[in-house]
Amino acid sequence: MLKRLIFAFVLFFANAAAAQPLLPAASDTPAGQALIARLQAGGLVLYFRHADTLGMPCDRTFRIGDREGQRNISTAGQAQSRAIGQAFETHRIPVQLPVLAGPVYRARDTAELAFGPARVRATDDLLADDYAGARLDDVLAAHARLFSTPVPPGANRVLVGHRTPAIMVLGEAVAGRAFPEGAAIVLEPVPPRGRILGIWMPAPIPGAGFHAC
Repeated sequence: MLKRLIFAFVLFFANAAAAQPLLPAASDTPAGQALIARLQAGGLVLYFRHADTLGMPCDRTFRIGDREGQRNISTAGQAQSRAIGQAFETHRIPVQLPVLAGPVYRARDTAELAFGPARVRATDDLLADDYAGARLDDVLAAHARLFSTPVPPGANRVLVGHRTPAIMVLGEAVAGRAFPEGAAIVLEPVPPRGRILGIWMPAPIPGAGFHAC
């Protein structure tokens, strides 16, 4: 337990001094267009928070594979997921396959609806923190590794996961209202945990983005 707390403390506060307030940028804004231009060249990492879950029941069992016991994406979240995939096609953003998604259904469903089930691989590296249990240290280390491992030019590593592990690894810059459901943190993959370039919101839903669980 002490090891976990120390690891989380170090990752959470490592960037705190340099953290700047971030706002998600829609595709039609100057900030969004700048991120898209960078993504079109490839070599970056996109870490998506799963799509909209507003109004859906909260997690109850915290068991992988138990859909009924999990908070799932909403009908609006399903449409949002498809719109995310369409945004990649519209803007011709190259994707390194497979897309990696956490095994909790709201992350996996988002990825599969956006990119197609055949292009997605579920991995425990992207577990939600409250599903990780004693493996939390390893899960956070895996996030940092996926954020910082180089990506070949001409493709982008796409990850679909959850908000809290991102905050624990990247710090205060992605806390608060910075990282809504359906948004992607865009990272330059440099050690030790990637460098944040911005947050892209390819398919915003007005009034949504944060659940009450």
